[in-house]
Amino acid sequence: YFGTFILTDSDSFQEVVVKIERPTYNKPFLGGFRNVSTGVEFHNAGSQTKPIKRPDKGIQLFSKETQTAVEKNRQQQTRNTTSTQMTKIGLYVSNTTDKLITPGKYFTAEEYHKRRLEAVIVIQKYFRRWHAVNLVQNLMEQKRLRLALEAKEELQRKREKEEKLRREYEKKLNPKTREDFELLYHDLELWMQEETERINRTLTGAKRKAALCALLEEETQLIACIGMHKLDANLENQKKAILHLLGKCAQPRRWKAFDGKITEIDTQNSLRGRELFEIYCSISTKDIPKDERISVLLTLKCTVKEHECKLTQEIVALIDREIDLMSREVKESNLEGLRKRICTLFLQYIKTPEFNPGVAGLLKVPQDPLKLYRKVYFCHSCESYLPSTEFPLPAHSRTMGRCRSCHQLDNEARKRETYLKYRLILEDLRKSEVDYQDDSKIVFLVQLPDMQYLIENIWNCQSALSAYSDLYDLVMVRWDKQHEWSPWNTILLTKEEADAHLKLDNLQKTYEAPFIYKIEQRHIRAKNYFAQVPVMSSFLHRSNNQANANSYK
Repeated sequence: YFGTFILTDSDSFQEVVVKIERPTYNKPFLGGFRNVSTGVEFHNAGSQTKPIKRPDKGIQLFSKETQTAVEKNRQQQTRNTTSTQMTKIGLYVSNTTDKLITPGKYFTAEEYHKRRLEAVIVIQKYFRRWHAVNLVQNLMEQKRLRLALEAKEELQRKREKEEKLRREYEKKLNPKTREDFELLYHDLELWMQEETERINRTLTGAKRKAALCALLEEETQLIACIGMHKLDANLENQKKAILHLLGKCAQPRRWKAFDGKITEIDTQNSLRGRELFEIYCSISTKDIPKDERISVLLTLKCTVKEHECKLTQEIVALIDREIDLMSREVKESNLEGLRKRICTLFLQYIKTPEFNPGVAGLLKVPQDPLKLYRKVYFCHSCESYLPSTEFPLPAHSRTMGRCRSCHQLDNEARKRETYLKYRLILEDLRKSEVDYQDDSKIVFLVQLPDMQYLIENIWNCQSALSAYSDLYDLVMVRWDKQHEWSPWNTILLTKEEADAHLKLDNLQKTYEAPFIYKIEQRHIRAKNYFAQVPVMSSFLHRSNNQANANSYK
């Protein structure tokens, strides 16, 4: 701040305080000049006072710079000048290069437009021809690709069918599982029916009775042959089950890490199970040298001696007996029974949780007797107490019936039916319902006998559209894909028909009224059959309420 005096009147002065704001930055150099005579430099300077602040109107304003074009008019003159010269007195100009132009025929605007229209039509013709050729070529290419795809699919279906028949033939030739023997007994029953019909049709009297007796004798021999195969398969399956159980005991603990890698770690129980597994495999191996056999027996003896009980004492006694007999040069064939007893007792040792803790969670019979009493039922056929998992329960059953073994024995002796085809259809149906991800429940309540009843009694073992009757190529899908599958919302079709059916959006417009009426009648029959099931009744009432609501809408 500094003070200054200003002249107010002619003779009076007033002191005024002037406030100077000094900038915090250096002012830019704006040019200047220097006095040549004195050498003093003068710089140009500028100052700016604060502008008056405009009052705030409460509206946000924006500014934008604009630029207009600058126009300039300039005159230009061509550099080349031209001129013409005509013949005159004293000047001759040659006309050899001149051209004589004569006026043509005059045509009106209508003729001009007509000519343009004709040219346009010609262009359109050529363009349409080109477009038609391209369209036909594209259609031919699509047809070729479609035919190639259909041929590929047909070949794939043919190969799948041949592979199924080959697997079925292999199962019949080398039966190993329960389903394989069901196929054998089913084919035996079909053969018996054909032979019986042929005998009844061609023979009469004593010859017919003799032929039937011979047929019965042949059937008995075939049943005995199947039984021998069944015994061999049971022994082999039992060995595989034992190795599978021991392999599970020896497996390390596994879990998936955050990066997707599998981490494995051996626990004390898994190491113990692996040790016992290796000893059992060595004991079960046949045709090994005597020294190796004695070494394995001594290892087994040291292992079981860790626990003192009646079982281990018996194993040790049998081991000492075998070593003594081997030292006396006893034949290998005479030692088979003794070695089987050692394997059986050692397997019993492995299945004891006190000696092998890892097997506790893999045994079918729980160690706690209280857990065993909860879900045990009595089979009136074989008079055995079995767990609930050994009883097949159809959806319409109300009480516990016969166990699976009794059902299988009765089927082999009387009906000789096979459930393989129905099981394949049910598995495909459950996989397709899982893909919908709409919490379908009814399909998992339906069992094989229920599926057999649906296919045989409701749908007559044939496609609803084409009446195709090969169950290997038939599938069950939803009739209305907006609702979950149920016996009253299903249809039996071939795989190709099912793919086309699931692509439909409106069934009423696609199918004719008589066909829809026939499907609805079959759904009513299925409802009447499954209405007796207490579990199904709740789903049935819910579907009826939905149908009533839809009809009301």
